[in-house]
Amino acid sequence: MIRSGLCCFFFCAFALISRPALAQPEKYLLDKPHTQILFSVDHLGYARSFGKFLDYSGFIQWDQISPETSRVEITIPTASLDMGEALWNEHLSAEKYFDVARYPTMTFKSTKIIKTGENTADLLGDLTLRGVTKPVVLKTRFNKAGKHPFIDRMEAGFSATASLKRSDFGMTEAIPFVSDDVAIQIEVEAYREDPHAQGTKNQ
Repeated sequence: MIRSGLCCFFFCAFALISRPALAQPEKYLLDKPHTQILFSVDHLGYARSFGKFLDYSGFIQWDQISPETSRVEITIPTASLDMGEALWNEHLSAEKYFDVARYPTMTFKSTKIIKTGENTADLLGDLTLRGVTKPVVLKTRFNKAGKHPFIDRMEAGFSATASLKRSDFGMTEAIPFVSDDVAIQIEVEAYREDPHAQGTKNQ
């Protein structure tokens, strides 16, 4: 009886020790050279004009086991706007558009994540632009996670799309000639925050 009890105790102890630890949320930082924040609008019905932001900072508090508990925050300096042409950049940075002088940053902070498929989710959050905060839904796909082949760090990749009306943020100039509807496309490559990682050179 005693021997049976001891065997049971040691078996249970071994099972607890050998059981894989539940994954904990991990902080991932945006890798700027491999992250793209793009937007486009219809211009006079002839073609879509594309722009992007060259500077941004943020993180993804990512729980791979329970993605719905994850969290995202991003800050974008509006002066980093790039339309591919200096005069066009100056035009959109002015008061009637992004008004960079008064509103030097825009932010996105997630409020909820709803899993919609094996690798997809709706990322709900608040976008603050020109001093106005509105809800936005990012249709998000998880692409891949794993160890970087050239750098000693873990990475994860995501793609996301969204649409919004610029008039919701007080940007009404030239509607309807330049569309009110704005399409957003985001490609994110992020790396796990690890102070002990060796090598940070981008590849």
